[in-house]
Amino acid sequence: MKVKVQKIDGKASGDLELNDTIFGVEPRADILHRIVTWQLEKRRATARPTRERSDVARTGAKFGAQKGSGGARHGERSAPIFIGGGKAHGARKRDFNPSLNKKIRALGLKMALSSKAKDGLVIVDTLELKDAKTKSLKAHLEKAGYAGKVLVMDGESVNDGFSKAASNIPNINVMSATGANVYDILNHDTLVLTKDAVEKLEARFNG
Repeated sequence: MKVKVQKIDGKASGDLELNDTIFGVEPRADILHRIVTWQLEKRRATARPTRERSDVARTGAKFGAQKGSGGARHGERSAPIFIGGGKAHGARKRDFNPSLNKKIRALGLKMALSSKAKDGLVIVDTLELKDAKTKSLKAHLEKAGYAGKVLVMDGESVNDGFSKAASNIPNINVMSATGANVYDILNHDTLVLTKDAVEKLEARFNG
């Protein structure tokens, strides 16, 4: 698949051949949904449990006579009816750590990249800026006509000047190709890849 390469301001900068086994896969909604669900589940922290009757450190001795007090019968202070007692039917601990086959995860990333290749993929030669200022970068992006939320992906590491200049621009997110994932790609309207990012992604799948 041959695509146009441009500079960060939208000017043409040649062509690039993309690997069809990575950028030409037919997306499947069920696989993409499965991976996005898995990613969001992995982000959830452990649900903290409440202490029930057996978890409360209070005396287990019978603290009052069975009869003669004029009150109800009680066996121990850890009963839920007392202040400091264990909670009845409390929340249980839950760990959100689902597993997902590596082949499915790799296929999902290929499908996410392929869906952007159909509509919403931009290839730029580099993220280097002559004037690494927010105002200057914003003018370049407006000139290029990027729409909606934009995810910019560089190679091994993100260009420092570009990253700082983009940090104050809303709806622009920057990451390295090492952190490429299905959720972030699908959660943006436009995916901008540098040549280094394309090379890194293709090397990732080709072993």
